[in-house]
Amino acid sequence: MVRYPCRMFLSIATTHRPATDLGFLLHKHPDRLHETDLSFGKAWLFYPEATEERCEAALILDVDPVGLVRGKGQADGLLDQYVNDRPYAASSFLSVALNKTLRTAMTGVSKERQDLAGSNLPLEAVVTPLPLRGGEALVRSLFEPLGWTVDLTPIEGVGSGAGAARYGHLKLTGVGRLSALLNHLYVLIPVMDDAKHYWVGEAEIDKLMAKGEGWLDSHPAKDLIVRRYLRNRGALARVALERLAPETAGEALPPETRVAPEEALEAPIRLNDLRLDAVVQAIRATGGTVIADLGCGEGKLLYRLVRERWVQRLFGLDPAARELEWAAKRLKLNEFGGPPEGRVTLLHGSLTYRDSRWAEADVAVLVEVIEHLDEDRLPLVERIVFGETAPKSVIVTTPNADYNALFPNLAAGAFRHPDHRFEWSRAQFEAWAGRIGETYGYTAAFSGIGTEDATLGAPTQMAVFTR
Repeated sequence: MVRYPCRMFLSIATTHRPATDLGFLLHKHPDRLHETDLSFGKAWLFYPEATEERCEAALILDVDPVGLVRGKGQADGLLDQYVNDRPYAASSFLSVALNKTLRTAMTGVSKERQDLAGSNLPLEAVVTPLPLRGGEALVRSLFEPLGWTVDLTPIEGVGSGAGAARYGHLKLTGVGRLSALLNHLYVLIPVMDDAKHYWVGEAEIDKLMAKGEGWLDSHPAKDLIVRRYLRNRGALARVALERLAPETAGEALPPETRVAPEEALEAPIRLNDLRLDAVVQAIRATGGTVIADLGCGEGKLLYRLVRERWVQRLFGLDPAARELEWAAKRLKLNEFGGPPEGRVTLLHGSLTYRDSRWAEADVAVLVEVIEHLDEDRLPLVERIVFGETAPKSVIVTTPNADYNALFPNLAAGAFRHPDHRFEWSRAQFEAWAGRIGETYGYTAAFSGIGTEDATLGAPTQMAVFTR
């Protein structure tokens, strides 16, 4: 059996007598190990306990991160290579595995025991490790209105930093139909992760309507569930809400915007614009003309650079294909009025793997990227960027944690964005840059971006590394 290092765990248990009736409802015999091949790994379902008093079925999903980066899984519309997200945390991958493994059970149909499938049973579900993007309050607001008792235990020390724990061990208990519980989990696991790792189009609305039938239209967090399930694509969310409640859909969502929590927090000081202006000036000062924007997202920096005549070629690298599609639209690639063919190249790839496609760049830029990586993965990125590719100049920006005390809406010890793994003080950033210099032969010049406080510095810190 091939084993992968990135695991997610979900279990369903009952104390209904005889508890082994769970096998009928799941359409999976308790005496067998059930294996399902997925485009991004494998799923195994087995029964660690199967007695008349209690029966538990466990679904373990092993994600193959190497297969993701090598492009495995395109047949299922898989888009994201795991660079910034943790592949071992419960996510939409787990929902996909749940649906493929237990599709019939989710419909509530049982040829042998339909009466049982339509009955309320004592149930327990465990999901771990669970991303807590929104904290315990969000988890409770999602499951408690559905009648489930929530027991959430924070997992300390995994991707930890300042602020609350980022992962938890979730246990749900209550009485209900098994199919309802499975559908609740299918929809709400990606909501708690606030991401879907494959293309989200109109077909996802139909899936949401099917899995949310009978409960989503009356859920008090309906708007949030719809937005997050559809990856905050406002146009799709409005269509979904209109189907759920035509009389209120127009009031539920503002016109589509693409503003991240960090940008909303920093908006009053126009920090995003100031940051991009400063980075463009820093690139110009290096004398480089071939630039690689590593972690380019939807292409905001590329859009500014493509208008500069001194820029000869641009590369944009990102692990999320959806972001690259937005970037292509922003830049009008292969459209009338867009840049000449070959001047801008968008690359779907990972910073944790050597990639010769952008190796000719003489300037590499990481704008607000490193803080999205777990600190124990930084050395690998450092080796790829500074050691193996080694452009003449590397420009890195990251939040200045010292400045966070000046944001009135940011709690003490919290990060500016829920996906940040760390935020460094100026001293920590300079120490990191010094280690880069000693290891790979670069010197670093530091500056701040945004209005500088006499004590706490500027909101963003930037280092320009020169080899």
